[in-house]
Amino acid sequence: MALPHAIDSPAGRALSGKLNEQTIVLPPALARAVTEAQEAWHAAGNTRRLWKRDATLWTGRDEDDWLGWLGIVDEELQALAPLQEFAREVAAERFSDVLLLGMGGSSLGPEVIARTLGSATDFPRLHVLDSTDPHQVRRFANQIDCARTLYIVSSKSGTTLETSVLMDYFFAGLAAAKADPGRNFVAITDPGSRLQTTAGERGFRRVFAGVPSIGGRYSVLSKFGLVPLAASGHDARAFLAAAASMAQACGPDVPAAENPGVALGLTIGVLAQHGRDKLTFVASPSVAAFGAWAEQLVAESTGKSGLGVIPIDGEPVGEPAVYGSDRLFVFLRDAANSEPAKDHAVAALERAGHPVVRIDLAPKLLAQEFFRFEIATAVAGAVLGIDPFDQPDVEASKVSARAITETYENTGSLPSEPPLLAANGVTLYADHANAQALRRGGELLTLEGVLKAHLARAKEGDYVALLAYLDAEPATIEALQDMRLAVRDQKRVATCLQFGPRFLHSTGQAYKGGPNSGVFLVLTAEPARDLEIPGRKASFGIIEAAQARGDLRVLAERGRRVLHVHLPGATRRSLAVLTEAVRRALQ
Repeated sequence: MALPHAIDSPAGRALSGKLNEQTIVLPPALARAVTEAQEAWHAAGNTRRLWKRDATLWTGRDEDDWLGWLGIVDEELQALAPLQEFAREVAAERFSDVLLLGMGGSSLGPEVIARTLGSATDFPRLHVLDSTDPHQVRRFANQIDCARTLYIVSSKSGTTLETSVLMDYFFAGLAAAKADPGRNFVAITDPGSRLQTTAGERGFRRVFAGVPSIGGRYSVLSKFGLVPLAASGHDARAFLAAAASMAQACGPDVPAAENPGVALGLTIGVLAQHGRDKLTFVASPSVAAFGAWAEQLVAESTGKSGLGVIPIDGEPVGEPAVYGSDRLFVFLRDAANSEPAKDHAVAALERAGHPVVRIDLAPKLLAQEFFRFEIATAVAGAVLGIDPFDQPDVEASKVSARAITETYENTGSLPSEPPLLAANGVTLYADHANAQALRRGGELLTLEGVLKAHLARAKEGDYVALLAYLDAEPATIEALQDMRLAVRDQKRVATCLQFGPRFLHSTGQAYKGGPNSGVFLVLTAEPARDLEIPGRKASFGIIEAAQARGDLRVLAERGRRVLHVHLPGATRRSLAVLTEAVRRALQ
């Protein structure tokens, strides 16, 4: 049964033309459940309650303090002058590159903008760095001319560890090259933050203020997304106008069945309650970057209190037979650049009875999807009965990583850990509870044996996540994609591939606070060349190791099924050894 949700309102046409079209196709039983939810939602006036910022739509705690994103599009449309002036400054300075330093909501939205829209003619290339991996930091540093680069330091709190150390590293490098390094720096942060103070002390070119009532993952239509958009030469007014047309289509008086954001959110929430809690993104290459932003929004918002939706991004689409009954597919399709093979693959999923949401996404209307998914995520949170604006388990990992880093600062070494097994240059670690479970599951004398026992713990409805504290460069991504597909195709479970520490500010919330359905393989490697951080004893490699250990500690405390794999180096050879061991374990 199809639930059509193609919206083309007169108001939307007046602002930015036709809306991105959305169509929801569900098997009969799920279609009935969603239709009933739409009727109940509309009868209760819940869309009006959302727009009135009624916290009782969720848990009744402080949700009303975090709904500034509902009105941000109109507010920013009324305050475009500073952005337009800034864009003229960037063009006049002839910067070659813009490097945004941020994490989570501060980095993922700008990354979508950079990869989907690129940069306008005569404007600098926009890059986003959200890693403490020393190889990745060095690789980005080598790609740019530091004296001709504009650095955007982006952090709502102004105290984000990764952003702070990246800022210190690049500021020190630029200070060695020119007398006034602050002129190459811009900050985006909430008023009164430590970053605002630092920006003043270091003479930053500009400081743009965030909105305290907007959480990081809902901030892309505020200055956190608009400043990098303007720096790369795009028209902020046109971008916001596209978002405004979607906001109107999702307005308080639009019936649930015709409201694109509400209809999507009810579908996500209701299907999660029916076991379809793996929200799987399939995308055209031109808009594929959107999945990583939506992944953070959905996972961090819904994954808590043992509930939630697990988003699956970047997993290549397969034949219907490789999927279990826990999937809801979202097909982000660039109609102007469609791929017949992908169209056929998604059609095959529909014929096999899988639920599919199709969104024809025109890249120039990218901003519409940011707002659609924000509404949808808030609605899904209401269906699940959770607060979609907090992230309690993200802070737990930060605290643990800080404690381990402080141990290094005080003692000069990280806490020792006894290995579970060392073989073929690979060392395995596990906490006591996981080690005991692995011993019960099989022999622990070989790498293949341990991996077999660990992967055997993934059952129907579970997912397997590869969490890699490695440089996210193409060869590594390719090797890990091969590994995840081997797991998916053999076990018919959903798979995730995440790079640390960026996922700690994203999907990490759902992995720790959401349903206990994940089986985790945490990958670390000995850096071939570490990188010092000005003013700190701990290097980038040490901080990355501390973040991985903090993540492992919290996963274990939450009773998650987790195994730590430490490689002698993030080389093709070591990854090939691991991939082959995984393949043998799956056989």
